[in-house]
Amino acid sequence: MQNKLKIINDPVYGFIKIPHEILFDVIEHPYFQRLRRISQTGLLNLIFPGATHTRFHHALGAMHLMFTALETLKLKGVEISKKEEKAAMLAILLHDIGHGPFSHALENMLMNQWHHEKLSLLLMEKINIEFNGELETAMQMFQGKYHRKFFNQLISSQLDVDRLDYLKRDSFYTGVTEGNVNTQRIISMMNVSDDELVIDAKGIYSIENYLTARMFMYWQVYYHKTAALAEFLLVKILDRAKWLVSQGKVLPASEHLSYFLYKNEFQKASDEDLERFTELDDNDIISAMKEWQYSEDPILAYLCRSVIRRKLPKTIISAEPFSQEMMREKTEQANLRLNTTDGHLLVDQISRSLLPYSAEHQPIYLLGKNGAKTLLHEYQGQLLSSSITESSTRYILSFPGESGT
Repeated sequence: MQNKLKIINDPVYGFIKIPHEILFDVIEHPYFQRLRRISQTGLLNLIFPGATHTRFHHALGAMHLMFTALETLKLKGVEISKKEEKAAMLAILLHDIGHGPFSHALENMLMNQWHHEKLSLLLMEKINIEFNGELETAMQMFQGKYHRKFFNQLISSQLDVDRLDYLKRDSFYTGVTEGNVNTQRIISMMNVSDDELVIDAKGIYSIENYLTARMFMYWQVYYHKTAALAEFLLVKILDRAKWLVSQGKVLPASEHLSYFLYKNEFQKASDEDLERFTELDDNDIISAMKEWQYSEDPILAYLCRSVIRRKLPKTIISAEPFSQEMMREKTEQANLRLNTTDGHLLVDQISRSLLPYSAEHQPIYLLGKNGAKTLLHEYQGQLLSSSITESSTRYILSFPGESGT
C-alpha cells in the first residue's frame, strides 16, 4: 500500500507535511499537476531572472501555511474538526486550479471574462465527482458559504494564507527583499472571535509591515513598468492572433490553443471547453510565439519577437495620463521605423492602480486583551494603516524603439 503522508522539501519553508491522504491524491491529479507548467508570476522572469517558480509551488506553500494557521488557532482554543481541517487545506490547495497559461495575463483572452476563481470552482466540482463528494465542505469554504466565516477568510481576504505565501515566495525568487514578510509571526497572531478571523492587537506592527511590504512588492515587482508591459504584450499577441484567425488566416498552434483561438462564445463552459482548458499551459503559448515571430503579419511578428527575443518596446512611466499629442507623435515614429500604417496598434497607454488596504471591504480587526474588536485603521496604536487607504495609479506609455523594438 502506497504511503501518501509525504513530506515535501520546499525552498521557502523547508520540510512541509501532507497530513491527509486525500491531499496527496488531489496533488497527483492531472488538473493539479498542470500547475507545474503554469508560471506563478507570468513573464516576470524577463525582469527578475530567478522568478521561474510555478503555481504548483505556490499552492503547496499556501497549503502548508493553512495547516500552520489551523494548528495555531487550535492551540488558542478554537474548535476545528479533522473534517474542517482537511476541507480548508483542500480549498487552499485548489484555489488556483483554474489559472490559465501565464496566470493572470491571459485570464480574459482564452475564455472571455471567465475569471480563474470561476474556473477553479468548476474544476473543483469535477474533481469532487471523481472523489465521491469528498470536496463538498472545501467548496463551501472556497465560496464563503460555510457557516464558520474564518475558514473563507483564511482562503480569501485582505490577510489570507494565499497572500502570505505569494509575497514571501515571490520575494524569495525575485530577490526583492521588501516582500519578505514574517509569515510565522503573523500566523502566530491570528485568532478567532465570533467565528471571524482577527489578529491579536500586539501583532499590529507585523500586520502593518505586511501591508506595506505588499504595497512595495506591487509597485516594485508586479507593477514594474517592464513587467506590466510584458503582461500587456501577451494579451495583445492573443488578441491579434484571434483577430487574424477571424479574418481567415491560418496560424500554427497546438490543437488545444487552436480551439480557443477559433472559439469566441463561452457563455456557459462546456465539458469540452474545460477539458481543453486543462490541457493548456505556458508551453502552448511559448511554442506559438516562437512560430508566430515569423508570421507574415508584421504586427503579430513584431509582438512575438519582442517577447521571445526580449527586445521589448520602450516605456515611460508617469503619475499622470499621457497626452493625445504624445501618443500621435509616438505612432508616427512607429510608422516610419516599421514601414507600416498600423503604428497605432503598437503604441499603448497601460495603467496600474493599487489600493494597499481597504477599510471597507473585509477590513482587518484587532482583538484586544479584553476581547473587544477594533478596526485596524482606527486602532490607537497604528502607525501606517490610516495612510495606506488611498488608491494610487501609474501610467505606462509603450512604443517601439529606434531599432523597431
